[in-house]
Amino acid sequence: MGETSPTRASRAQSSRAQDSTDITDSDATVVGPDHPDAPIRDASRLEDLEADSSPPTPRFIQDEGSWKRFKWVPYPVRRAIKYVARWARGPPNPVFIRIDPFFPRIQHLPIVLVDKYLPRKRQRVWAVLGYLSVWIITFALVMRHGLTISEIPGWSVPSAIGCGATFWADGNECGLDGIDCRPFNNGGYAFSCPASCSKRMLLNPHAVGDQEIVYQPLVVGGPPANGSGPAIYRADSFLCAAAIHAGVISDRYGGCGVAKLVGFQPNFTASTRNGISSVGFDSYFPRSFSFEEDLQCEVRDFRWNILAVSVVFSTIFSLFVSSAWLFFFPVFTILFWSVGMALDPPAHADTATLFSIEIGRYLPSMFVAWVMYDKMGIKRTLHGLTAQIEKTVFWLGAAWVGALTNYTLDFIPIQRLTGHDLNQQPGARAALAIIVIILAVIAASQIFFFRQEARLIPMLKLYILFGIGLLILGVLPDLNLRIHHYILALLLLPGTSLQMRPSLLYQGLLVGLFINGVARWDFDPIVQTSYELRGDAPMGSPLPVIHDPIIIWGGINNRSITFTWDPPPDPAYDGISVLVNDVERFRAYFDDEPGTAGMGSQKNVGTHNVTWVRQPGVEANEYFRFAWMQGSMRGDYTKAGKWDTEGKWTKMEPGPSKVKKRGGVDYKVL
Repeated sequence: MGETSPTRASRAQSSRAQDSTDITDSDATVVGPDHPDAPIRDASRLEDLEADSSPPTPRFIQDEGSWKRFKWVPYPVRRAIKYVARWARGPPNPVFIRIDPFFPRIQHLPIVLVDKYLPRKRQRVWAVLGYLSVWIITFALVMRHGLTISEIPGWSVPSAIGCGATFWADGNECGLDGIDCRPFNNGGYAFSCPASCSKRMLLNPHAVGDQEIVYQPLVVGGPPANGSGPAIYRADSFLCAAAIHAGVISDRYGGCGVAKLVGFQPNFTASTRNGISSVGFDSYFPRSFSFEEDLQCEVRDFRWNILAVSVVFSTIFSLFVSSAWLFFFPVFTILFWSVGMALDPPAHADTATLFSIEIGRYLPSMFVAWVMYDKMGIKRTLHGLTAQIEKTVFWLGAAWVGALTNYTLDFIPIQRLTGHDLNQQPGARAALAIIVIILAVIAASQIFFFRQEARLIPMLKLYILFGIGLLILGVLPDLNLRIHHYILALLLLPGTSLQMRPSLLYQGLLVGLFINGVARWDFDPIVQTSYELRGDAPMGSPLPVIHDPIIIWGGINNRSITFTWDPPPDPAYDGISVLVNDVERFRAYFDDEPGTAGMGSQKNVGTHNVTWVRQPGVEANEYFRFAWMQGSMRGDYTKAGKWDTEGKWTKMEPGPSKVKKRGGVDYKVL
């Protein structure tokens, strides 16, 4: 009654439409969308059918879109690259590796004890500070006791010297006739040597007469051939190595003694004693030394006491500390100061100087230690690790091995990673090949586990950047790439950022290697000039061209040899230096008046010739070397020519001799 007519009409229409729909749905045959008789519902379906009617597209054409810029790459290569890229991404569900401790109850016991007896944070802070304070005090007391040297009666307290100290400088460093290295005799020197001086070797060939010595300590002389009389050594011998050879001190513990200057000696005998082979010299030398016998001298070798104290303290600390950062930084400090002050210290005059050197290196080292910890994977490896015994054995044990490379890895016959050393040192290339193979195996293992954690691609990107950086540094003009201890450790450290047992071992070893490199050698630059790398090798300067000499061989008082030479190749060379038996006997400048340079009864020097007169009574070979002078600086010396006891001349071989200043951190002329 209340509805309007339009409303009723609308209802009627809706009812009819509904009825019609019901009738249609009930009478129609239902077909699926895939049935052949199914209607085509939209245009896109028709287009798909038309597209599908074409022949199938080959796979290599389907991939063409993503490789438009690399059409020149063969399809099999592209397929292999895509496969490797998919493999490198790792599994869809990464597996993060964590160390599950063996015998967890035993390994967790130190942590349980700390939680039980030091439950509060303040208690733990004071315990750590007190423990480290005890280590510092113990370290200082042991070192102070070890530095105490007893006075030698009649010679005062011995002076501490390095393993490379000598009584004679190389080449013409002692001046004409050795005047700057006097006195030649009637003197003595009380000395104290560190341990392991037999390992101080010549790293470049060094001339002794017509011999060239390399990769052994420089010791010339020894006991007489008949066995009677004291051992006598040429003054340019390493004093500490000579003392070991003579049996005055021990190579293992070092020691002290007194070297007595005995002046001119006509002959030096080669021998092998106490693990050191000396070199013979069949002529005379103006300065030589022997050792006082039956002296009362006591030197304490405190290195092993320091090592024992630091190893015990660091081991206990490692067992009871589970925090990653609290473990790493104190252990890094203990290792650094143990190496720098006792186990492998740099050259120093006294303890105060040594402490000054090490504190200057320690501060920047701690900044690098923070970078290694926070940015280079140490935190990831140590965080959450509760395998206290395994951490101590693998990580801390390997760190001590790396920090003591001067002892633990000394058997590897590679002194420096340079082309010269690898070619000259016996066994160096084979040792390097073995090291490369071992590193390749380790790298393959680490790559597998980085992929398991889906971290391989970021790691590969990092090492590609490292490689590009090294390549750029390697091609810089006038500079040479040099991979030092600490640089090698920094390069390899990110590849150990996995928490598994082998990574603990690798990471600890690299941290120790970094500490040894910096505490001992400081932060040497990664690129160095050829002059810096050359050390005591030849400079590559022009060599004098010496003519056949004129020899007068008369009576015992009438024997001489006269040398002449071609003009220097460059006007900058204004003089010539001549060594006789490795001592400078002539230094003449071409603008001097004839006969005024190199004055003496044995020589007569002109602008283009020099005459050497053999002293009456001298029946020994004499060895001559020549070098151009440029002001007060000299170039390379020639190899030695020999004037023998019968007056015959043996011409020098081509090329320079190695008599440049030795240098080195422990080199010192006494």
